[in-house]
Amino acid sequence: MARYPAELVRKRCLFDGSEVTIRPINADDASIEADFVRHLSPESRYSRFMVTLNELPTTKLRYLTDVDYDKHMAFVATLPQDGKETEIGVARYIVDPNGASCEFAVAVDDAWQGSGVAGILMATLMDTARARGLTSMEGIILATNHRMLKFARQLGFTPHRDWDEPDTVHVARPL
Repeated sequence: MARYPAELVRKRCLFDGSEVTIRPINADDASIEADFVRHLSPESRYSRFMVTLNELPTTKLRYLTDVDYDKHMAFVATLPQDGKETEIGVARYIVDPNGASCEFAVAVDDAWQGSGVAGILMATLMDTARARGLTSMEGIILATNHRMLKFARQLGFTPHRDWDEPDTVHVARPL
């Protein structure tokens, strides 16, 4: 089992002044991750997973929360609500077999979209990938997800269309 990188836990402020905790995910977060995905709108779940689902299968939930912090890193944004920790966003990368680049994914609770949490998560993710020696980051975004495509461009990602995959856009940027 990998050592939890507690040194990466940070407090950050959103645009409205709300303070969130940005921290690496861990296996004990399975219940808050499941609640987070359940709470996403059907459109947001489809945009993130590119399939229609209401509930994460147990194996997928374990895969998303039991990460090694090296080849697979994930950060959650949490805040206290009703006396418990609530996940409002998550960003992750998985290192490609070449060992120099990684693929990212990010999702934010619908109620928190536009709050700044996605930018904080992605900056944290890119900084961590860079510190780990990765040289580039890429992602696959649904062609209809205009908000995410705009966000990726704002972060410096360059979009590339693969005409064999007209439903998606590949984005990439150096780190």
